[in-house]
Amino acid sequence: MITEYQQRLRARYLGAPVMAAPAPWQPVLDARTPIGGLLGIGFAVHPDTGHDLVMVVSHDGHGLFDAVTGEKIARDRDPDPATSTPDAHPDLACPGLGPVAGTGIRIAGLFGGGLHGTTPDGWTVNVVSPDWPHDRVILSADGGANRGAAGGTWWHVFHSEYSELRAAGFSPTGLTLAVATSSDLTLWARPQFPVED
Repeated sequence: MITEYQQRLRARYLGAPVMAAPAPWQPVLDARTPIGGLLGIGFAVHPDTGHDLVMVVSHDGHGLFDAVTGEKIARDRDPDPATSTPDAHPDLACPGLGPVAGTGIRIAGLFGGGLHGTTPDGWTVNVVSPDWPHDRVILSADGGANRGAAGGTWWHVFHSEYSELRAAGFSPTGLTLAVATSSDLTLWARPQFPVED
């Protein structure tokens, strides 16, 4: 039995269409990147460019993407079986590759863990499931209260109705929002924070 409040909340999420993320968030490559057998994702920062990097762990190996451009910058199709999945490490980490080789990257997804749910300047991301097992990703600028109609201070930016959601959240810098399912990766990025005088 759910309360009247819970029924209203469920109806609010069910009635919200998928919509574009608000400015300053922009989709990276304007599409979902197909990645079959995706197990999880994690973030790092490129040591030269300062861009957020997204590491993807899948049944087909490891990949590293630039979260600003969407470019795949490193690939390992045959990682060491002892470290190929994050469950082999107590911190749910896998070894980095490409420009972050030698660095452990924590992976959120099928084996547990999580990504950042907030940014330093107040954006929030939540996963709701009013029609479980289909998950919806909600981006909000109101601290996660999600009051009022969709498109005001909160946006239904992703609906996982075709694949299992693996992870949703922000990079530690707060400049990238990522949603990973068992079949693809979707990214949004925004410019660097304004510099205060």
